[in-house]
Amino acid sequence: MSDPETDPEILLRDFLGYHLKRAYVTVHADFRDIMGDAGLSTRVFSALAMVVGQQGITQSELARALGVERSGMVALIDELEGADLIRREPVPGDRRVQALQPTDRGVARFDELVALVRAHEARCFAGLDDTEKDMLLHLLHKVRMGGVTT
Repeated sequence: MSDPETDPEILLRDFLGYHLKRAYVTVHADFRDIMGDAGLSTRVFSALAMVVGQQGITQSELARALGVERSGMVALIDELEGADLIRREPVPGDRRVQALQPTDRGVARFDELVALVRAHEARCFAGLDDTEKDMLLHLLHKVRMGGVTT
């Protein structure tokens, strides 16, 4: 029998952050499994999604949207560009800024990956009904925004 004063599960069960981390580990592991040979991380997939969805987004805008340090963004963009999924294009009137555009290969690859990610999420959240999924999204958004509702 576990000692309630020393059992880590009992000591941590009331901490929301602990449960968020455990849920993240579970969901992230399944994401890595579904990506298989594609090898894209959630961060790289998210960046590709943003570039496909907001063609012409700048590196700075993408960094802000994803919450990635600008210094880390360069490696992320290099990875996507090296895989021929996006390309950098100059922004007319500002030579210091580059717009990000998906390549045809990038759009096609993203479309393939969306189906995999949808199946992954269906599997990971199969125990939740639509109302619970909506509530979870709402609550996670509130946490991300520091408790501010929109």
